[in-house]
Amino acid sequence: MRFLISLAAASVVAGATGTISSRGVVTTVPMRSATFPATSEWHSGTVVTLAAAASVDECAAPRRGWIWCDDFEQDRLSQYFEYDNPDGAFVRVKGAGRDGSYGMRAQFARGQVSAGALHLAMGRVPGRYFRTVDAGTAIYREVYWRMYVRNPARWVGGAGYKLTRASSIVTSEWVEAMVAHLWGGDSPDTNALQLDPVSGTDALGNLQTTRYNDFAHFHWLGRKPGVTPLFDASHVGQWYCVEAHARLNDTGLSNGVFEFWINDNLEAQETGLNWLGGFGEYGINTVFFENYWNTGSPVAQERYFDNLVVSVQRIGC
Repeated sequence: MRFLISLAAASVVAGATGTISSRGVVTTVPMRSATFPATSEWHSGTVVTLAAAASVDECAAPRRGWIWCDDFEQDRLSQYFEYDNPDGAFVRVKGAGRDGSYGMRAQFARGQVSAGALHLAMGRVPGRYFRTVDAGTAIYREVYWRMYVRNPARWVGGAGYKLTRASSIVTSEWVEAMVAHLWGGDSPDTNALQLDPVSGTDALGNLQTTRYNDFAHFHWLGRKPGVTPLFDASHVGQWYCVEAHARLNDTGLSNGVFEFWINDNLEAQETGLNWLGGFGEYGINTVFFENYWNTGSPVAQERYFDNLVVSVQRIGC
């Protein structure tokens, strides 16, 4: 049974937890005190724990509220509804993850636009093609997702473009009712990630988009950059924990939220969003982890992903 949490404000209790992996490795995860809001229509609770540091093998003991976890210590690639690996550019490799663990390595050739992606589906979806990692019945109005990302020390070209997004796909032709983009920009001077939320409906909730990435009919809700220049020379070569949160608006209200953290520090936040008007047939049902550079990488280079989690509550680093 999956427990989804409904809280006005859940307090986290300080202490520590120990987990034993499938290989018999014992990991102690320190905890810290924190308070955060989390809502759901399905279950109520009173206490949620938020880990202060992700373990290498954290998916051996997934926490309550997690929809998906992939630390790549096991091969879970077949569970994504799409795993894009163009000419072997995006692969699971031992030593590519944090602390020498398994991780995903993306290799851009010079001028290469796509170096691969992982496309995850959950909750109610509009067709069997979108194989979900859960029962496929929930309508998720609020989702948190986290990834660890590292660009090598010689990385050039700034943030590239696409990194990750959550969206509501509402037809078998991939029509999107909303998209929560967390990405960079084409310019080499763009070194910070940016929130770039999009609505595919009008203010009342009537669907306007007719195809995937229907930019002509998207309603852009306002871009907001983060403050940490992850991709400049002083930051590359290190692992960073990137967590995003999207909460859909209630019907008739502009109270949606989109925000993200780096290493648990809030980078940017947008509130008062009207993501969907009154559209409610689907919730947030896909999360993508991407390596896509609209103008192509300026040189041959690679980057790494590890410890992906999708949850209905704060995940932490």
